[in-house]
Amino acid sequence: MRSFYPFIALFIMLTACRPILQDTTNKAVQVSNNNTVQTLDPEYWYQGKAEINTYELKQSRYGEIRDGHAVLVFVTEDFLTDKQVKNDNYTNPNSTPILKTNYLKRFTTGIYDYSIMSSVFTPVDVAKHPQTLKVTTSVQDWCGQSFMQLNHRKGKYNIQQNSYFESEGDQEVSIPTVILEDEIFNRIRLNPNAIPTGKVQVLPATHVIQLMHLKNEAQDAVITKSSDIKKNNVASNIQKLTIEYPKLERIVEIVYEGNAPHKIKEWSDTFTALNGEKMTTSARLKETMMTDYWSKNGVKDQKLRKELGL
Repeated sequence: MRSFYPFIALFIMLTACRPILQDTTNKAVQVSNNNTVQTLDPEYWYQGKAEINTYELKQSRYGEIRDGHAVLVFVTEDFLTDKQVKNDNYTNPNSTPILKTNYLKRFTTGIYDYSIMSSVFTPVDVAKHPQTLKVTTSVQDWCGQSFMQLNHRKGKYNIQQNSYFESEGDQEVSIPTVILEDEIFNRIRLNPNAIPTGKVQVLPATHVIQLMHLKNEAQDAVITKSSDIKKNNVASNIQKLTIEYPKLERIVEIVYEGNAPHKIKEWSDTFTALNGEKMTTSARLKETMMTDYWSKNGVKDQKLRKELGL
């Protein structure tokens, strides 16, 4: 039996991160919205790879703009709706295909650095599962770290927040079902036309809640969309979605391709700092790669980071 253990360890290592594609190809390519069925391209989204996008980041922090980089990783996988974790074993029937975003930011503030990561789990079949089911976000810097998790259960979002700040501490709250700013990237990739416009309630991005020390509550917002954005005075198939938070004096703009798979080209976040000055965080696409990155973990694979501009 001792000789069997290395095989088990190798199997766990190889499958720990990669999406398991059993039983997804036929289930997960249909998106239903307002009785309209749209098809996600199985050759693109279900080829056993993830879409990795790297961005040049200009991050506003402490009243100054910091250079850094951002990464958006989009991948499809199967997700357990009861446990709200990845379906690894396929013994639980409560499973649905999801589009997952892993959103990472890295930047420095003087002598120390920041590391931010959010994971967003949005079901593909919006007819059966109209809400994003889970969001997790962690923020680390040399002062300490904080963590938030949202789970959608029984018509509301349960929020767990852990922080090293006394005023925030460890808390658990629930809010009614609202639009999540965290889910907008996924909604654009799935079907930007299904995103509602006008006056809506939106929960700001969880990393913004942590960085700006906001309350865990939805905000009044206005969502608008613009088509045929011109580049160098030439009409292009580029579209823009804007979220404006009047009370927060904050505007988020996301620019994306009008055609599927609706790649995210750039985004910006403009807000009023404590000193009353308008500050803008922005990110612009550098490189895109489709790859099974979970198998690219050798020293020889580090060259791929250069291809991604990292």
